[in-house]
Amino acid sequence: MGSLSACAGRLRRIGLSRSSADRHERGQMTVELAVTLPVAIVLAVIAFNALSYMGSCALFDRAFHQEVRVQAISPVRGAASEGTAQAVRDRLRSSPQLEGCEVDVEASRDQAGLMAFEGRLGYRPTLFGLGLADEVFGVRLPRLEHRCAFTVDAYRPGGLL
Repeated sequence: MGSLSACAGRLRRIGLSRSSADRHERGQMTVELAVTLPVAIVLAVIAFNALSYMGSCALFDRAFHQEVRVQAISPVRGAASEGTAQAVRDRLRSSPQLEGCEVDVEASRDQAGLMAFEGRLGYRPTLFGLGLADEVFGVRLPRLEHRCAFTVDAYRPGGLL
């Protein structure tokens, strides 16, 4: 016990007490937080957008196939492929799950009478659901695109290819 108090007394005399060492480390956690917090926020935004994009793609695939099955398998008599594509496009654009995404549908008919539909989903990154600027520090943010194709026989109910 005596040696510890003597040691503490010597440290105080030369100015190296425990409180002096604490003063040098004061603010270290604040600096670490200031450095890591922006990185953590950027990673959270990237993860949010990646998962949101994948979820939108899955919803789009399912909704696109369903709408093509409904609209194209039993078209209105004499309806052109563009009219059917417009009907599918309108239904997909009115879907609340795909709100905020750009949807486009194209249709073509081949010589055998098959109708090929191609759907395109355009996704813009967001800041947790809020809009982001198209440019950050002069770098244009890319719009993510997902395409899906589906071919059906419009004259044979249930004839999916």
